[in-house]
Amino acid sequence: MKKSTLLAVVAFGVVTLLVVVAAALWSTGVLRPSNNQTQESSGGSGPAVELSIEQVTPEESARSFLETWVDDDGRVVRRDQGNDTVSEGQAYGLMIALGAEDEERFEAIWSWTEQNLMRDDGLLAWRWRDGAVVDAEPASDADVDAARALVLAGERFDRADFTAAGQELAAQVLDLMTAQTSLGRILLPGLWAAGGPDYFYNPSYASPVSFTVLFESSGDPRWNELVDGGRAVTGALLDKSPLPPDWAQVTADGQVNAMPGAGGQGDDVRYSYDAARLPIRFAESCQEADRNLAARMFPALNRTPELPAVLDLGGAPLNEDQHPVGYLGRAAAAASAGQLDDAREDVRKAEKVAAQFSTYYGAGWVSTGRLMLETDVLGGCPVLAPQKIEVQDQ
Repeated sequence: MKKSTLLAVVAFGVVTLLVVVAAALWSTGVLRPSNNQTQESSGGSGPAVELSIEQVTPEESARSFLETWVDDDGRVVRRDQGNDTVSEGQAYGLMIALGAEDEERFEAIWSWTEQNLMRDDGLLAWRWRDGAVVDAEPASDADVDAARALVLAGERFDRADFTAAGQELAAQVLDLMTAQTSLGRILLPGLWAAGGPDYFYNPSYASPVSFTVLFESSGDPRWNELVDGGRAVTGALLDKSPLPPDWAQVTADGQVNAMPGAGGQGDDVRYSYDAARLPIRFAESCQEADRNLAARMFPALNRTPELPAVLDLGGAPLNEDQHPVGYLGRAAAAASAGQLDDAREDVRKAEKVAAQFSTYYGAGWVSTGRLMLETDVLGGCPVLAPQKIEVQDQ
């Protein structure tokens, strides 16, 4: 063999070996860019992406959610969680379509919900997958949000059918998923929590604006009782710890206890993906007492510029993950405390994280949260002026 031929063969062999080694290192993750900003629970995780700067208003954020997560037939699809659908997602879709002033999309979302999730008792089944309901238990936050969106859409779009549907759904919630306690009337998380005398409770389901909207639509005084009861329980929880837990219990004698999960089962007691919604719901309220409760959470949430998604009830981090709903929750608390620059920065961070890691829950709460905090389209009083947020997008 000629010397030149031998050198060529050796060179080819070296190059081939390098390619094989590089492929092996990539498959094991050694050569991949590191990504320590993961999501969990309702968020999931996603790949890092190349980013460019865009300006996004609340309405544009809403339209982006509708285009990305809602099928043409009106089903809100959790594409990052096995392509299933939950009543919570349908309710977010209704509120977001209302915020985008998209009557056609609103009608499609409600039509799909009514046809596929409506139970015989008029409440909404929680989870649907592969053409059928797989968990028929209703979730009260979804039903309340859907009822709120329906009655507001009835007025916005001059649709008496939407108004009637919202009032009917709301009446069933009052009859089947509320309870009177020594702290006042409370919204139970589902039918499973009824019966008493002690009640499991999700603090982030309390929604002063939703309750007020539904009182104004129906005239039923029990909605105002829920406003007072939710405020009393939230205040009692914050008297015990700087942050509210994801899950709690209201006892017969009016005590409130942090719980590790629904029914007392699950994760350790913590402030995370559920509880972060509470300051948003209280900050959008038109009542100073509710905004004051949101403001009380700000010091514990403001320990560091980057906000971990999971905290203990004193505000100490329990992981290093970040999530849009966490930043929106802190933005709501900051704005309620008068720290408007901090609030706007956290809205920007929420949009940025949502763009980097595309998830149903993150996108849903960026859109819903910004509509709640920056506009009055969902019936509340905006604590932040509407603005274009400079974010990084794909």
